Amino acid sequence: MKKTLKQMPRKRSSIWILLILALAISYNVYTQNGAYKTPEKVTFSEFREDIRAKNIDNFKINLEGTKVSYLDLQAQPKYALREPGAALKETLALEEYELLNVNVKQDNAIWWDVLLSFLPVILIIAFFIFMFKSASSQNSQAMSFGKTRAKLYDRSKRKTTFKDVAGAVESKEELEEIVEFLKEPEKFTRLGAKIPRGVLLVGPPGTGKTLLARAVAGEAEVPFFSISGSEFVEMFVGVGASRVRDMFVKAKACAPCIVFIDEIDAVGRQRGTGLGGGHDEREQTLNQILTEMDGFEVDSKVIVVAATNRPDVLDPALLRPGRFDRRVVVDRPDIKDRDSILAVHVRKKPLAKTVDLLKIARQTPGFTGADLENLVNEAAILAAREGKKTINQSHLERSVEKVALGPEKKSRILSEKERKITAFHEVGHAVVGHLLENCDPVHKISIISRGQALGVTWYLPEEDKHLYSVSKYKDDLAAMLGGYVAEEIFFGEVTTGPSSDLERASKMARSMVTRFGMTELGPVAYGEDKNEVFLGRDYGHVKNYSEKTAYEIDQKVIGIIHSAHKVATDIVTKHKALITKISKDLLEKENISRDEFLPYFKKSK
Repeated sequence: MKKTLKQMPRKRSSIWILLILALAISYNVYTQNGAYKTPEKVTFSEFREDIRAKNIDNFKINLEGTKVSYLDLQAQPKYALREPGAALKETLALEEYELLNVNVKQDNAIWWDVLLSFLPVILIIAFFIFMFKSASSQNSQAMSFGKTRAKLYDRSKRKTTFKDVAGAVESKEELEEIVEFLKEPEKFTRLGAKIPRGVLLVGPPGTGKTLLARAVAGEAEVPFFSISGSEFVEMFVGVGASRVRDMFVKAKACAPCIVFIDEIDAVGRQRGTGLGGGHDEREQTLNQILTEMDGFEVDSKVIVVAATNRPDVLDPALLRPGRFDRRVVVDRPDIKDRDSILAVHVRKKPLAKTVDLLKIARQTPGFTGADLENLVNEAAILAAREGKKTINQSHLERSVEKVALGPEKKSRILSEKERKITAFHEVGHAVVGHLLENCDPVHKISIISRGQALGVTWYLPEEDKHLYSVSKYKDDLAAMLGGYVAEEIFFGEVTTGPSSDLERASKMARSMVTRFGMTELGPVAYGEDKNEVFLGRDYGHVKNYSEKTAYEIDQKVIGIIHSAHKVATDIVTKHKALITKISKDLLEKENISRDEFLPYFKKSK
């Protein structure tokens, strides 16, 4: 059964209406054009009379020579059939004939004229179709503007499980309970336990929060919706809230499932922290998230997993029980976890048998999983550049330096004086740090530029540390000022080289006074350690200590710095000859490793 115009989809029926309208316009133009009026049939004798009366503008004869088409001066088309046996030139005076515009064409040439007459109409039709499609596309985009952009993870592909997540043992143990909730909810509900509504993964960037969320979905074998917090927010008010509603509708239809919101701090920041009113798009979106999480049915089996590295800025309503019931900390890996993570990332890479991953793990304190993955990738690139078939220990160690310190800038050419100052500066750091008990061991000294630094002294701890004492901080401060003191003693003046050392030393000394209570001012925290200022909340904020206390804090900070400067000065002055010898060797070699550095002190004894 054929569809009528009304039964057709609106888009298709509109196109047909446009086509019909265009054809009607074309027919009207065609019929109104004088060149295409219905020809008047006349006799051949009348044709001759029109020629003699000079009423003919032009005429044309077909190749067969049986039909004459012509126009009179009033642009009236006519045609006449040639009389049998009559020759056209014989029936007309030659001079009259030569004055006429004679065109000899085939009959099908008229179709070219018709096509040319239709060309403007065709262009008009094409323009209308183009405009219609553009409008339809914009309408479809507008209609889908409030739809969620959450991506559904394809379970047909290789799924991620906890085996793919190295380290993070405690975090995985907490998340394994979530997997059990999704797999066997009756095991908990029959005892009156409620399924957690939300899980908040907290940790520094690159520690594997997203990977853990995907592993939970892979272990539970449930649908996994993934979206970033920034994808909710648009310039139009209400779009974010609409997308939240649509996302939870789809999630409930696929329950049991997991909804993962990455970087939730983009929409979950504390409300009322702006100078404007509360009618903010982010706040509207957050309100909708809070409503949806509270509005879950008891048996909906939809768990929201969110990740952030800024839990301090999240709204308290988002963190209360009933919304994000669990907070799982995903911290930086320790040495054992780093070894496991490196083993995961080298599984599909050709590794030399002599590679010691544990040694690399010792050299990478503070590295996250993402850093370690990048490290292994850089080692593979180095090996490929050298044309090697396997990745060896040297490639991994050089990639550690590149990731931790930045790439070498051998193209940065220093003058001989600058090289000498840099060498003494770096050796000053190294010697002071080596001779102080609480400083980390010196791993490498280099005068090859890396990043913004002209040289580098690299310390590596022998083990991961979580607590730092007053003596540790004081020794580190002295080592930081070792380069500054070396420039003072050996060159009689300081350069701009120690600027970053002074910034770090000043910040550390102030933290000792205001945060850690390591001075005579007592166990009091002065000020608030905020990484970000909320204008609405902190616009009228005042310091929680007086101007007198601020003066005392400044004096304590200056005193700590001066004390560290004196310690560094005493060490550099005492070991001037040793520093000079090491600096000369450094100028020749450009790099001195730990194994090359230690023998200098055995000789000095």
